Amino acid sequence: MRPPMPSPGRPEPSRAVQRDFWRLIASGITSVQAAEGVGVSAPVGIRWFRHAGGMAPLSLDEPSGRYLSFAEREEIALLKAQDKSVREIARTIGRAPGTISRELRRNAATRSGRPVYRAVVAQWKAQQAAKRPKTAKLVDNDLLREYVQDRLAGDIRRPDGTIVSGPATPPWKGLNKPRRQDRRWSTAWSPEQIARRLRVDFPDDESMRISHEAIYQSLFIEGRGALKRELVTCLRTGRALREPRTRSRNKRQGHVTTDVVLSERPAEADDRAVPGHWEGDLIIGTGRSAIGTLVERSSRSTLLVHLPRLDGWGEEPYVKNGPALGGYGAVAMNAALTESMTKLPEQLRKTLTWDRGKELSGHAQFAMESGTRVFFADPHSPWQRPTNENTNGLLRQYFPKGTDLSRWSAEDLEAVAYALNNRPRKVLGWKTPAEVFEEQLRSLQQPGVATTG
Repeated sequence: MRPPMPSPGRPEPSRAVQRDFWRLIASGITSVQAAEGVGVSAPVGIRWFRHAGGMAPLSLDEPSGRYLSFAEREEIALLKAQDKSVREIARTIGRAPGTISRELRRNAATRSGRPVYRAVVAQWKAQQAAKRPKTAKLVDNDLLREYVQDRLAGDIRRPDGTIVSGPATPPWKGLNKPRRQDRRWSTAWSPEQIARRLRVDFPDDESMRISHEAIYQSLFIEGRGALKRELVTCLRTGRALREPRTRSRNKRQGHVTTDVVLSERPAEADDRAVPGHWEGDLIIGTGRSAIGTLVERSSRSTLLVHLPRLDGWGEEPYVKNGPALGGYGAVAMNAALTESMTKLPEQLRKTLTWDRGKELSGHAQFAMESGTRVFFADPHSPWQRPTNENTNGLLRQYFPKGTDLSRWSAEDLEAVAYALNNRPRKVLGWKTPAEVFEEQLRSLQQPGVATTG
């Protein structure tokens, strides 16, 4: 005999109502609108969304006909109130008499001292009895939990192993993505990268397996237990809730001539089969500070270009059409890019695709000095530089918008690039960009290997 089930007071809305709520959320409307759509209050809808981390905590598929629905329970309650017999109720709703008998016996309300069948209470009791609490895998497996936490929140290190502390960050308050503040620097592998890399690092240990969704649930859903929720700050987006991403837009500039538009770029750059084709852009901080980003299309290797402010910044008054002292004027940009690109073998610096920013208005001089042909994407078309746009999104974890980027030294930028290049990528078969780039360098060093100039 089952022990009596304690009542929590007013039962929550049925799973059918919650299922409809999450279907509305999936359609793209807000929590308040979804709550209104299913007939619950706005605070309830907001609580459901935040406690579940923006992830539907139940399947959105309709349950099988094996189980009584809330509508059937309402009909049973009405017929029972009319003193209908068990068999009459069964015939009316098309169920077996035994099903109705068990339902009346198990799920009746008993707070009044005698069993009284009410549909809402019966639905709540059925949902409570159907729960099958399962311990999260990260709770039971200490080694797996340490592996996941280390890849999410480990220290940034230079190639020689020394730790780069990064900025001092404010305490996490449980809010969504902090805007215009410093964020903690971490190794910051994504949950999918961690899940896939486990198969590479532990090929014979089946206990070292977890899905990326399970990692997200441990981070986003309250009470899931194994991982602390503040580790969401180690995710690239920094979001504490699952939400749609927003797209960034490029500023239109008009200094590009017809011979350097994207349609003139060699066809071999499009399929990523041949290394040496790069995409580039700036990430901008406060006070006209910036960092140049270069990403190789084939290996996804990243170079960060240090753009220090020039002498006189903050001391001399602004001069219209005067030299750009912020660090990314055309002259300073050319010098910094040339220094970065000329460190590479000639075969690995064929082309560079940039957006239409005026910082590269001196592209002809840069092409002559570095031997790298420059091409410009179409206005308002960031998808034409997809690898660089994605990388800039990754880099915003270390260099958030609204922060001063000039304070980081070239060595600091090298450490961040090293961390990024040693994160496994799905598109590379879970190899790291550094591994693929090393393979490219070895292939160039082999005698008899043909290269294209």
